[in-house]
Amino acid sequence: MQNDNAKPISISKQLVYDAFLRVKANRGSAGIDKVTLEDYEKNLRGNLYKLWNRMSSGSYFPPSVKLVEIPKSTGGKRPLGIPTVSDRVAQMAIVMLITPSIEPCFHEDSYAYRPHRSAHDAVGKARERCWKYAWVLDMDISKFFDTIDHELLLKALKRHTQEKWVLMYIERWLKVPYEKSDGSQVDRALGVPQGSVIGPVLANLFLHYTFDKWMEKSFPRVPFERYADDTICHCHSLKQAEYMQAMIQQRFECCRLRLNEEKTKIVYCKSSRQKEFYPNVTFDFLGFTFQPRESVDKYGNRFTGFLPAISRKSMKRINETIRSWHLNRHSNLTLEHLASDINPIVRGWMTYYGKFYPTRLKWFMQTLNGRLARWVMCKFERYRHRFYPAQEWLARIAEKEGLIFYHWKCGVLPRFTNKEKVSSQLIMVK
Repeated sequence: MQNDNAKPISISKQLVYDAFLRVKANRGSAGIDKVTLEDYEKNLRGNLYKLWNRMSSGSYFPPSVKLVEIPKSTGGKRPLGIPTVSDRVAQMAIVMLITPSIEPCFHEDSYAYRPHRSAHDAVGKARERCWKYAWVLDMDISKFFDTIDHELLLKALKRHTQEKWVLMYIERWLKVPYEKSDGSQVDRALGVPQGSVIGPVLANLFLHYTFDKWMEKSFPRVPFERYADDTICHCHSLKQAEYMQAMIQQRFECCRLRLNEEKTKIVYCKSSRQKEFYPNVTFDFLGFTFQPRESVDKYGNRFTGFLPAISRKSMKRINETIRSWHLNRHSNLTLEHLASDINPIVRGWMTYYGKFYPTRLKWFMQTLNGRLARWVMCKFERYRHRFYPAQEWLARIAEKEGLIFYHWKCGVLPRFTNKEKVSSQLIMVK
């Protein structure tokens, strides 16, 4: 890239290049211009210079965002905006500029989109507090990303930057329209587009002032965990939980947000120590279901704890993914080829959902072994319509030739089963 020239706006070429490297690492699909990362790289020097020149002169106007609607597990569709590669680079450059001034101010119980923090940290802290506090307020903000007020958001942003050009570009990104597949456009006056580079930072900042700071000032003794808009609060009593729900609803209304009354609920953390009756004793948080579960202490004594494990929704999504592979149709492949294709995906499942109460996930992974047995039935004529021998063949492969599949390495091995168990497994994989 060429040397920096005198421009109305001071943006270094190195910043733009570093932004591109981050965008490249995150990958992503093409926007409305249909230009992929590979296409963009073919003339990288020219493309980055063009972007830098426009941003430095104040003449950069983001193109429309490609609209993709993703089906939600609860019904309906979630709008996902896909910016162009060039626009993602521009957004990343601004994110890299403003993050150093924003990140230090975030609350210790805010976990999303932050370095050295993860969803596991949030779930682990929630598990710890569910032992100390008997009640949980499980909150759901109605259409959060789509209803963020731009005026309030920019007001919050001005606390962290006085650069008018930064605010100018962010305001342009907030107002850029969606473009549908038929070419029509949808104007936006509220919200930040999901799928954008800068959206998560802005959404996090908005809730920091709307919720985190307000809780810290008004209710410092009520702990919470927040991951983006997924939030739970811990209370000592039902009365306190009901009061917190009413107060938070008022606060959100002042900030032009709304709690989803159907999905927001109060939950009792029932366990061996907390034995009261209450109809709601379960809630979902970041793909895990918290509920009373049997456990064993270090002395071998059984007790009931209020613990997280992979949720039914997450298991359903995994099962649908496994079904979509249609392993039985790939009898032309070897086990090694199958393993190389599915191991990265399974590794992600096992790493994330196996963090808490892993036996639940390991049991479910037997579904995959059932699918692999069906693959054996299709590949080898001698195992046609013979599920039990096919399962045994896989078990022998695991014993003699090594743990080819990642879930085998995690201890979820094909089983030598009797005929009574076979029938249940056949039902499970149908």
